Amino acid sequence: QVQLVESGGGLVQAGGSLRLSCAASGGTFNNYDMGWFCQAPGKEREFVAAITWSGGTRYYADSVKGRFTISRDSFKNTLYLQMNSLKPEDTAVYFCAADGLARPEGSPHEYKYWGQGTQVTVSS
Repeated sequence: QVQLVESGGGLVQAGGSLRLSCAASGGTFNNYDMGWFCQAPGKEREFVAAITWSGGTRYYADSVKGRFTISRDSFKNTLYLQMNSLKPEDTAVYFCAADGLARPEGSPHEYKYWGQGTQVTVSS
């Protein structure tokens, strides 16, 4: 059973940065496409970014292009999301997901494993 544990969320001022991490265990990390999704109160879970199993291709939601970077470390079995130039509208719980389909505007329904989420709050 794959387990995913996110960390790195917190409270930051607008314009600031955070780096989220997602540590994976119990599965074959290097075989999985992986993604980040976010969910704000009262809203559906939304696609943020995705990366193929090899790390060779990355996809981003239009709202985060140029500000966020997804990456993975196959030796550490860890997925990252570097978040720069944060905006108040980025405030949400961020989830990592594994064993899905990395594509533009990915769907949460395409991913099999999920972490518990980490809260990101951006103050204005």
